[in-house]
Amino acid sequence: MQGISSRWLLRALPWVQAAGGAYRVNRRLSYAVGDGRVTFVTTGAQVRVIPRELGELPALRDLGDEDLLSELAGRFEQREYEPGDVIATAGRDRDGVYLIAHGKLNEIGTGEYGDETVLRVLAGGEFFGHQTLVETAGEWETSLRAATACTLLTLSGPAFREAAERSETWRDRLEEIQNAPEQFQNEFGEAAIAVVAGHEGEPELPGTYVDYEGAPREYELSVAQTVLRVHTRVADLYNEPMDQVEQQLRLTIEALRERQEHELVNNRDFGLLHNADLSRRIHTRTGPPTPDDLDELLTQVWKEPEFFLAHPRAIAAFGRECSRRGVYPDSVDKDGKCVPAWRGVPILPCNKIPVTASSTSSIMLMRTGEDAQGVIGLHQTGVPDEYEPGLSVRFMGIDERAIMSYLVSAYYSAAVLVPDALAILESVEISSGGGGA
Repeated sequence: MQGISSRWLLRALPWVQAAGGAYRVNRRLSYAVGDGRVTFVTTGAQVRVIPRELGELPALRDLGDEDLLSELAGRFEQREYEPGDVIATAGRDRDGVYLIAHGKLNEIGTGEYGDETVLRVLAGGEFFGHQTLVETAGEWETSLRAATACTLLTLSGPAFREAAERSETWRDRLEEIQNAPEQFQNEFGEAAIAVVAGHEGEPELPGTYVDYEGAPREYELSVAQTVLRVHTRVADLYNEPMDQVEQQLRLTIEALRERQEHELVNNRDFGLLHNADLSRRIHTRTGPPTPDDLDELLTQVWKEPEFFLAHPRAIAAFGRECSRRGVYPDSVDKDGKCVPAWRGVPILPCNKIPVTASSTSSIMLMRTGEDAQGVIGLHQTGVPDEYEPGLSVRFMGIDERAIMSYLVSAYYSAAVLVPDALAILESVEISSGGGGA
């Protein structure tokens, strides 16, 4: 069976019992900051923003005024930029909101010794200048420069205010923003816990409590099922030298486990590619995955990173970039196998991570385990007719055509306990023709 893979993800994830078929993740209260991504539609070369997607901008989140959002979407102007074009210059007046429909931009800052440095890379779906919606005056704090050919949609401050002034909903929102009390929070956006240290004497100590999210997420176990049918004649006559039922069951379970790993990566509800926090998604600086990119990814999960997970072609692309620079990744032992590693963190292959038609993929980095507040796999052991942990094989009987049926079921899910447990390097070019730095 050629479809059997190493299934490193299933082997590397710590599996936690989900009693009752569900697992609740209680987190400290975090304040929503509207750091989502905007979606667009295209008609030929024309790009338009979907009106409701403007709700990803912090000031417009949950606004509820469909007429205003539709009018604003129609007022955005499309602009094209070539590599190297400067879109915003630090110190100049902020002139509007910019939505990135396509391409990559470098956010440029000033280093300690006055030299330019790339602070971060922005790509399709992200935005900047959204402070213009609530501030009539302001300056760009950093510069933005096109790294590739870019398509941007822009809305000037006056154009926004002309449309928004007619909306009573927006006037109420603006007043709410201006009169909002200060929210005490830590650097991660969580409700702060008041603590004092280094004091002398007998000062009054602050009172505090840990504020939790009011509606914590519950992960329900998903299921992959199939019915294995075997004719009684085969089971009776052809069980030597191999047990036919056992072998067919073995291959059926292999297929279910492959599908299980695929779902853990790609499922839109609990799959890891869709559950990484948007603030933990970064982009390559040049296209192919370079050592610099993996170092940047390590800064996103710097607390006890367990392993990288990448498509085999992405691992090969990383190897080419290392060779191009004269850098050689080390190797580590993982469950008795020698696997490539970067900075001592294993790079495990997973062919379930998609590769797009344009030969781009993603690389994941995660911390695992409940004690480390990382990524965990969920299953339930002790189910009726259990064959393997979390997998049952239930005999369904023999029909009038003398065919035996077995219901094979696998129950599973995955949970990300805190946002900084999982990070993704997106839009990784894996074609052999990609250039390096």
